[in-house]
Amino acid sequence: MENLNMGIISLVPAIIAIILSFAVRDTVFALAIACIVGTLLAGQGPMGFPTLLKESLGTTSFSWVMLLNTLVAILVAFFRKTGAIQGFTKLLENKNFGRRGVQILAWILGIFVYFSDSFSPLFVGTVMRPISDKVKISREKLSYIADSGAAPVSVLVPITGWAAYLSGLAIGIGPIADESHATKLFLHAIPYNIYSWFTVLFVGLIAAGIIKDFGPMKKAEERAMKEGKLLRDGANPLMSTELTDLKAYSGIKPRVFLNFILPVLLIVTIAISTYITMKSAKTMEAFLFVSIFMVVSMLIQGIPLKEIMSSVGDGIKGATPAVTILALAYSVNSLSKVMGTADYIISIAEGFLSPHLLPAIIFIIAAIISFSTGSSWGTFAICMPIALPLAYSYTGGELTPLIYACFGAVAGGGVFGDHCSPLSDTTILASTGSAADHIDHVKTQLPYAFVCGAIAVIGYLVLGFI
Repeated sequence: MENLNMGIISLVPAIIAIILSFAVRDTVFALAIACIVGTLLAGQGPMGFPTLLKESLGTTSFSWVMLLNTLVAILVAFFRKTGAIQGFTKLLENKNFGRRGVQILAWILGIFVYFSDSFSPLFVGTVMRPISDKVKISREKLSYIADSGAAPVSVLVPITGWAAYLSGLAIGIGPIADESHATKLFLHAIPYNIYSWFTVLFVGLIAAGIIKDFGPMKKAEERAMKEGKLLRDGANPLMSTELTDLKAYSGIKPRVFLNFILPVLLIVTIAISTYITMKSAKTMEAFLFVSIFMVVSMLIQGIPLKEIMSSVGDGIKGATPAVTILALAYSVNSLSKVMGTADYIISIAEGFLSPHLLPAIIFIIAAIISFSTGSSWGTFAICMPIALPLAYSYTGGELTPLIYACFGAVAGGGVFGDHCSPLSDTTILASTGSAADHIDHVKTQLPYAFVCGAIAVIGYLVLGFI
């Protein structure tokens, strides 16, 4: 589809998707309607929707996320078929973790798996769900903790794909001549990424009970504790019963280390080692390798091939709800790009720019774009080439705290949408791993994200005026 500049009309698909998602509580329906209306507004006619799907989904980025989600679901099926998750749950139950302990453990696990914002929420939700269910933690709370340990952590660590991507966008702007200069810029900007820092801290304080739950999350937690309902009545958890209700193969001895801990360690080791040696964490390849390892291991343990392949099928079925939403979310993102949504949002704010307000305004613009499109990396690509030259124009081309603050504002603003937009793949994956209703996850998480966002804006205003 040809890129257009449709002004305020470009906001319509994202607005329809977000409003309908909350109104009808059916994300697939909301996203599909947004795509159809958007393609009609873009003048693509009745065939615009299938064309949009074909062009949006036939990409490497969507294929990567789809395959990763599917492989994770297959591994979850293997973990359950071998009784590993059930065994791990019993192991932790013997440690007498209470609600607070389980929440803190989930928070720590999210920070530990920092190298991939896609793997982290799936991993934390999958591992902790059986344990959190036992102590009556709502699925909304678990998905929030899992989500908050994903993108907000990945963007703070200098040895992730996020760091390489953000640094790369700064090369050639001002005095940033090469990769080494860009890396130094990223390192200096880490303390200025206020939203990400405060989000990670905030979820830890919530998990520890130091900050009490409020808003919709408080109601969800009261429902879980008082009524024993981990999901609200009528909720649609973003993982099918093929995975959540899958039973272990009868007669097999649960081997927690062999069938759970070792595969997870292999995934983490492969991802980290490939990043160190190849400058790219091969997460999907790690999951593929471990899936093959699990098949061989299960055969040796006496599980028939028919049962193993049945588990593969259950895993694929279990991933279908999330993959469907991901496909439509990617389509809305592509449509927003074609219609010029980001350019329009930036054009509105141009008249408000000043050196004192610049970091705060950049954060707000990046947050709005990322929330509207669900794409943090797309937001980085749009905002960084605009934010840094503007900042340099006020500093005379010198590296100053204003430059670091603007870099951190772009990073944090992009994470805001990736962290809490109903269109974001990370938000969808957090709902998937925790088997939570997607819109319930977004609805309960938003007040917490807005608090962190407001503190980030205040922080940038203070930095701008000192």
